[in-house]
Amino acid sequence: MDDEVTAGIRVSGLRRAFGRVQALDGVDLTARAGAVTALVGPNGSGKTTLLLILAGLLVPDAGEVQIAGLDDVSAARARTGWMPDAFGTWDSLTAREVLTTFGAAYRLSRPAADARAAELLATVHLTEFADRPASVLSRGQKQRLGLARALVHSPDVLLLDEPASGLDPRSRVDLRVLLRRLADEGATVLVSSHVLSELEEMADDAVFLSRGRTVVPSSDRPSRRTWHVRGLTDALPAWLTSVGADWRPGDHPGSVLLEIDDDEGAARLVADAVGAGVPIVSLHPVGGALEHAYLALEEERR
Repeated sequence: MDDEVTAGIRVSGLRRAFGRVQALDGVDLTARAGAVTALVGPNGSGKTTLLLILAGLLVPDAGEVQIAGLDDVSAARARTGWMPDAFGTWDSLTAREVLTTFGAAYRLSRPAADARAAELLATVHLTEFADRPASVLSRGQKQRLGLARALVHSPDVLLLDEPASGLDPRSRVDLRVLLRRLADEGATVLVSSHVLSELEEMADDAVFLSRGRTVVPSSDRPSRRTWHVRGLTDALPAWLTSVGADWRPGDHPGSVLLEIDDDEGAARLVADAVGAGVPIVSLHPVGGALEHAYLALEEERR
């Protein structure tokens, strides 16, 4: 088996029910070490249940789980960092105390825990709040503290459930950069988020869940997508009309939205426009590849 897979996460036939509700109904998943894997699916698809099992907080009804080469999820906890979608801790503790307490739980020495806490508070830009109670932190600040808490023991595997929730734009960029760096250093990063544009920026691989099962968006769908095209003048809409193209107005003067089959079709459009003397300023698909695949998945669910 590939070393990246062995050192990462491997799930086979995972099932978990809550009473009559089958939350997971046969999930197969591989997340490589040294890569960011996106976990994508609609609400109720089983993403959080899967992450809780991988974090060792739920026991599956059936299936096999291997994390960082270990078949025992409980034993893998020491090598796994877990960031839930909502920060939960003792509100009376300061941000620094939260991290040193978890450092002690992972058996770091007091000096090592203190040093690690200071390092992580700087990493998530919370140094100035280090000695304030966690209860006074904003939603976004608590999210950043939750990320630091997940990293306190330098885990080999990092599990994140909606990590960008509540973060401001600058913090979202910092999060992407940090997760990309951790993966480049060899960590296995599995991240669930509804913000597909965020995942698009950093994910190497993607796993799709629907109704508790791993699914593959249909590959036989047409590659036709909506593209945003912007011209330098109003000549673009007039030219498209003259050649019989079906377009609709974009969000800027001289811009349009139209359906294009594929990248080759987009290239032909630019060549034809330039040949007709129509200056094109920009052209890009509306939504990325993950969003396109997700929408295809949503169509299959209806």
